[in-house]
Amino acid sequence: MNKKEISEIKKQFSPNNCAITRICGCYVDGEKNKKTELKEAFLSLSEEEMFKYFEIFKKTLSGTIGKNLINMEFPLDQEKEGGTQEFLMKLRGSKLQDNAILEEFYDKIIENYDYGENYYIILIHAVYDIPGKSSDGQEMFDASDEIYDHILCSICPVNLSKAGLCYNAETNNIEDRIRDWIVEMPDLGFLFPVFNDRSTDIHGLLYYTKNAEQLRSTFVDEMFGCTTPLSAGGQRDSFNALVEETLGDDCAYDTVMNIHEKLNEWVESQKDSPDPAVLTKPEVKRLFEECGVEDEKLETFDQTYEAIAGENASLMANNITNTRRTEIRTPDVVIHVDPDRAMLIETQVIDGRKCIVIPMEGDVEINGIHVSGGNGGSSEDNPEEF
Repeated sequence: MNKKEISEIKKQFSPNNCAITRICGCYVDGEKNKKTELKEAFLSLSEEEMFKYFEIFKKTLSGTIGKNLINMEFPLDQEKEGGTQEFLMKLRGSKLQDNAILEEFYDKIIENYDYGENYYIILIHAVYDIPGKSSDGQEMFDASDEIYDHILCSICPVNLSKAGLCYNAETNNIEDRIRDWIVEMPDLGFLFPVFNDRSTDIHGLLYYTKNAEQLRSTFVDEMFGCTTPLSAGGQRDSFNALVEETLGDDCAYDTVMNIHEKLNEWVESQKDSPDPAVLTKPEVKRLFEECGVEDEKLETFDQTYEAIAGENASLMANNITNTRRTEIRTPDVVIHVDPDRAMLIETQVIDGRKCIVIPMEGDVEINGIHVSGGNGGSSEDNPEEF
């Protein structure tokens, strides 16, 4: 799913557009015991409860694609009888009316969700009547010919509110506040099936994680049978290792800067696309070629890529480069610079030492104090060393 498709589903979480038919929930304590369960027609909830649930559901579809929101495809064997996708199909097909399937679903989460405190499993069923669209992109609600029948699950931590004082209007006193158990925004969640090309695609799901660096591979494997991709940080580290391994001793400052400059240019050219910018193995190799990496060093590129990132792994461009700032780090100094100005920074050998040289042009400040471009009487021919 891309940003537009996710946004279209999120718009349904409002009173005017609500397509939710049923809501079920299970409150689990830190000992993995089911404490209470909920089974309701969603529209039977109070307006105040609806709005709070809407907020949770929207959060479950929020974040950056490739970081917090990850598109996953089911392996073919999971679509057979007894597979994880086949189970989710039965769960969706039951419209959350089959207690046995619901209990089996809760049990699978409780068994595989590694969380030592209280949490609340929320599951909804919804049927979205997909409006047609005219050639100019306008929705035509009388031209709908398909429905998007789906389920959404949110797993929310439940924590005790903070201790404090409050004003009691009945007694007109400042008193100790009663501590309540609060359902927080989701830690994990998923949407099944995915809404690809504004249509139902039963071969995949959209997975949500609050912490982009903790994808919970065991949970993903047991619940969905899908291969967990590299986290955002894992993709960045893999790309960095790939550059270092490929260039070897020729991993020079100028070459690395050139790679990131071209990568940022490509990301910028893709910014209007609803789909995230993704690099596959051939595209990374092409990037290196365009940056002047020698053919000799690319002879073993495929093997290096597969060893570091994985045979069929793809890298989200926004995970491996920062289009807003370039970081240059030495053991003693860290420099942050706008990528558009990064080429102003040079490396030179001065008095036998390798130096990073930054031109002192325009206003210069030290801890907020404006300083002149002079260097205390030394020769103007000497560059500033950092």
